[in-house]
Amino acid sequence: MYVTEVLTRTKKGAISHRCILLRESYRENGRVKNRTIANLTHCKPEEVAAMKLALKHAGNLGDLKSIEECLSINQGPSVGAAWLIYRTAALLGIEKALGTERQAKLALWQVIARVIDQGSRLSAVRLAQTHAACDILGMKKGFNEDHLYDNLAWLAENQLSIEKRLLKNRNGGKKPKLFLYDVTSSYLEGELNELGAYGYNRDGKKGKKQLVIGLLCDDEGVPVSVRVFRGNTNDLTTFNEQVEKTKKEFGCERVTFVGDRGMIKSGQIDRIREMGFHYITAITRPQIEKLIRDGVFQMDLFDEEICEVEEDEIRYVLRRNPRRAEEIASARQSKRRTVEKLIRQKNEYLADHPRARTSTSLKDAERKIESLRISGWLRVEARGRKLLIAVDENSLQEESRLDGCYVIKSDLPPAVSARTIHDRYKDLAEVEQAFRTCKTTFLEMRPWYVRCEASTRGHAFVVMMAYLIVRHLKIAWAGFDLTVEEGLNRLSNLCSLEVELENHTSFNRIPEPDPICSELLSKANVFMPGVLPRMKANVVSRKDLAKHRKMS
Repeated sequence: MYVTEVLTRTKKGAISHRCILLRESYRENGRVKNRTIANLTHCKPEEVAAMKLALKHAGNLGDLKSIEECLSINQGPSVGAAWLIYRTAALLGIEKALGTERQAKLALWQVIARVIDQGSRLSAVRLAQTHAACDILGMKKGFNEDHLYDNLAWLAENQLSIEKRLLKNRNGGKKPKLFLYDVTSSYLEGELNELGAYGYNRDGKKGKKQLVIGLLCDDEGVPVSVRVFRGNTNDLTTFNEQVEKTKKEFGCERVTFVGDRGMIKSGQIDRIREMGFHYITAITRPQIEKLIRDGVFQMDLFDEEICEVEEDEIRYVLRRNPRRAEEIASARQSKRRTVEKLIRQKNEYLADHPRARTSTSLKDAERKIESLRISGWLRVEARGRKLLIAVDENSLQEESRLDGCYVIKSDLPPAVSARTIHDRYKDLAEVEQAFRTCKTTFLEMRPWYVRCEASTRGHAFVVMMAYLIVRHLKIAWAGFDLTVEEGLNRLSNLCSLEVELENHTSFNRIPEPDPICSELLSKANVFMPGVLPRMKANVVSRKDLAKHRKMS
């Protein structure tokens, strides 16, 4: 008798099922045959090992040692969080879209590392030394940070084909009929990034170079494509490129593009129509005021919950948001109080310093009013050596009449309701949420830690795929009183046990998760394996921190 392992493989060569059998050989009509005595697949690894040992010494059982003498059990790497993210990537089609070659597995590890602990390629290598990276991904050969930097270039080169496969896997071959698009900027600490340039900085970081990032999402707010542009690229230029990609690369025929008021203008509308697409956007306040003066719509229409006006085959959806109106009014009064405080300080200074010039204090107050952009209804004047505030009530009333009012513009046919147009435009909040998660709250796209163009684009793509996983886990764990980050930290405490037999056969035994970890895994539709193979891959860093500390 003997114990054997039978492996079932997919067409691509991946192992889909392991079967451990107890068999015996016998002769029949002079031919050697085998028959199965028992299926040991569900036995514990140590039980299988004991059977192998007993069969090996079947001729003299006295040679057998105790099972404790034959096994060496040590603490292994963390497995809980990495396995969860790996299986989630498989559920979302990320693993399939990347492929099975070595570069694909390195890319998948970069995504997993980004979700667990944000940082540089060096930190991803060090993370692989404490998490079962190679064992989970089935990598027999290790890697260092140089391999990961090269892998970013591979990602950039293959990004379009991977994005296509991701889109196909998600929608089952169906083309999305609506895309949400927005851009943001991300500032750089250094000066050497090849795409870095000075431009309109949305982060408010003056004097720093930046990158412009465009994110294209489907109708549910799930990212489809990310693109990094030079820091001085105009928003309109980025939009045109995404329209071209949707038509030529993704093969979409009937699409509605949703973008904010600075994204879709006359030139972009013409391009959208040439493609046979539709659009949903918003118009600016000056445009609203002009349409009111031209009599296209009246102020009382904003009092309705949602009102629609059509002019020259363009549909305008009008609404006033009472809460937003209150916020704007409150902000306006806060600015007024800031000026009043400054005026009091200036008057006290003039009273205490007889030789001080009133004109100097007046100019300071006027500059403050200009910087707060309230000069249309508030001004300051000097009477003797005292500054006074003057409010133009008519101008204030005129400026505040559109508080909370907005107008959405679209060329969709009448079959699409005004409510649908309104709600689709509001879905842009999904893109904004993606930017917040990727830039600041969790995935921390910056610091970039890269310089060349290919690495920069690859890094952004890694963050986009990591966001797909974080978004999925956030929805799956909505009922838990913890964040995704806290849940992953909890699962990171689940470590494997390294089991080594006397014959140098080794594997990772996964202990039973605690009740909370079990529930987290279950809600994410992920189940831990009982055993993982030990690949014994050598993951090392080229940077010796101890030596670096001595030098610094």
